[in-house]
Amino acid sequence: MKIKFFSILAILVILIASIGPGSALAGSYETSFVTSIVYQNIGSVATTTLTIYFYDSPDDTTPIPVSRPNLNPGAGTSVYIGNLTEVSPNFRGTAVLSADQPLAATLVQNPQSTSVKVQPLSSGFSDGTPNTLIATVLKNAFPSGGSSYYTVFSVQNAGLTETTIDIKFYAVSGGAPILPPAYQDVVLQPGAGIVVDAGTISQLGSTFNGSVVVESTGGAIVSSAMELVSNAITDASAFEGAGSGSTTFYMPSAACVSYGMSTAFAVQNTSLTTATNVTIFYTGGGQETKLIQPGSKQSFITCNIKSTNYLGAATIESATTNVIAMGKLFGAGASTAYLGFDSGSQKIALPYVRWGNNAHYLSGWMPRTNLAIQNVGGTTIAANQVTVRYVDREGNTLGTHTIPFSFAPGEKRNSNPSSAGLTEFGCYSSCNQFGGSAIVEGPAGAQLAVIARNTLYINASLSANEDYNGTVMP
Repeated sequence: MKIKFFSILAILVILIASIGPGSALAGSYETSFVTSIVYQNIGSVATTTLTIYFYDSPDDTTPIPVSRPNLNPGAGTSVYIGNLTEVSPNFRGTAVLSADQPLAATLVQNPQSTSVKVQPLSSGFSDGTPNTLIATVLKNAFPSGGSSYYTVFSVQNAGLTETTIDIKFYAVSGGAPILPPAYQDVVLQPGAGIVVDAGTISQLGSTFNGSVVVESTGGAIVSSAMELVSNAITDASAFEGAGSGSTTFYMPSAACVSYGMSTAFAVQNTSLTTATNVTIFYTGGGQETKLIQPGSKQSFITCNIKSTNYLGAATIESATTNVIAMGKLFGAGASTAYLGFDSGSQKIALPYVRWGNNAHYLSGWMPRTNLAIQNVGGTTIAANQVTVRYVDREGNTLGTHTIPFSFAPGEKRNSNPSSAGLTEFGCYSSCNQFGGSAIVEGPAGAQLAVIARNTLYINASLSANEDYNGTVMP
């Protein structure tokens, strides 16, 4: 089936059946997740056609089409896959969102558990590349109290013709790649993909901490991952794979015990032959350098360099080869992940933005979204030159935040709907229906990178947090 791709979504859709083996003390690895696709029209006019196609296996050539209502420019909405009668309750695969206007999309993984609160978030893709890299992949890693970390990831064919892929696992210690036979010479039809649970791969041994490189036969592929924890630990996060690397990456969020939360950064060397020294620079001063072996990764912990109550941003630079980088937030219930940025844009869309009023937020019914906006350009942006528009599901701007501060190169600023004077945003019909987005815009020539952090209140000292990346607008 030939489909015109405007936004390509690499989706981990797990309905009814859990990922792992299941247990009485079920953590996020043993929990089922059901995906919501939250999407926004980032074109200049309304869509006239909008369809989601679902693929349930690598060789699927007859996807399930689901037509969706059209969207005004700037408008955003969502679809909960568990409510679609066209899709099997046991569906586990990928999807393509097709429209006649460009779209931005965020994937929200909804846990089917009363103990797991966090909703892992990741972004859709508008195109693919011949290779894709996943900066951190774990199997039974970092064991503590009977719990361990696991990675489940998907690889999707974002092209118009079939392609063949090889999945290579690189241990953090370096050495030759591990090549599980089941994941070599895998044929993917256009739009279709494969879901890989690292916990089930015997060739990785009893425990694995490393990264993945996926190579295709000249196709266009994308990838997305979830990091989960077994046995009563409820941490969970999601992040995208990277199609290519850069010698510089920008990280809009870095923290050391700020509100109880800290960050770590996983950096993967994209070269399969040459090692490289990588240095992380923190805003406000401080840096750290590590050697990264070919194909492998290293971790950088913000608190190794910065002191308690630090809240800022970071820039990562590689001396020799291209790298990719992802950020993680941990502590006080946080378990977020986001992919770093190798460049910025003047205008960025955030499809999934919510702001519960005090009653809805403190009851755990509505989350709150905060935006971290980093200047990744080489010149200072003057005060009052960056705006954030908060747009409802019909495309109407309900509030605008004009940021009254300048942005030095590498510096970040924050925004949320309350900054635009809104006490609640993104809910309708007594907060039984939802939909709301944001558009961040700087002056001509500005280079901005934005992540959104969604926070769900649990109690006075605990919250569930997750991040996703903004999407460049035309």
